[in-house]
Amino acid sequence: MHEYSWPGWGDYRAREDRAERVWDATKLGLPVGAPLGGEVIGRQPFGAFVAIAGHPDAIGLAQVSLMPRGCRCLVLPRVGEYVAGVVHGHAENNHQVWIRLDSWADHPDVWPGLAEAAGTILDGTVDRFVPVGVFVRVHRCAVGLVPLSDLPPGAVFEAGQAVRVRVAEVDLARRQLALGFASA
Repeated sequence: MHEYSWPGWGDYRAREDRAERVWDATKLGLPVGAPLGGEVIGRQPFGAFVAIAGHPDAIGLAQVSLMPRGCRCLVLPRVGEYVAGVVHGHAENNHQVWIRLDSWADHPDVWPGLAEAAGTILDGTVDRFVPVGVFVRVHRCAVGLVPLSDLPPGAVFEAGQAVRVRVAEVDLARRQLALGFASA
């Protein structure tokens, strides 16, 4: 299955018409802050469409913009996955209920804790390789770059390999870490 898909609603225009007809009832039944649950029925880069339990004609959207800022470790739920959350808002223009997922709301922001990490040694794992260096994950949601110039001569790394790195710089505004390998 392709990573992204539109909801399998058949005639999408008919679905939108039904959502528009019940829009006032949907807003009354699902006010901002109301808990809800449902099945993911489609995914796009901007969010996941949710069939809201108890509201068969409502269209729910868990938007990427509602994810905690800077948490690149979070991913959209897969089609068929059951999710829970709260109503974040209502989109009058397309009759969609905006959803903030519980898994997003409960996710801690690790970046403030990294503000004073410059100069410290952290344990991490090799995440991926790019032409300019190696990305190392030092926390579930924090990945930093070790530039090629800092790689030990002849060193060979594998994805998932445990490594120790020195935090050279923390850029909180851009949520970026500059790393170097720690000396043995």
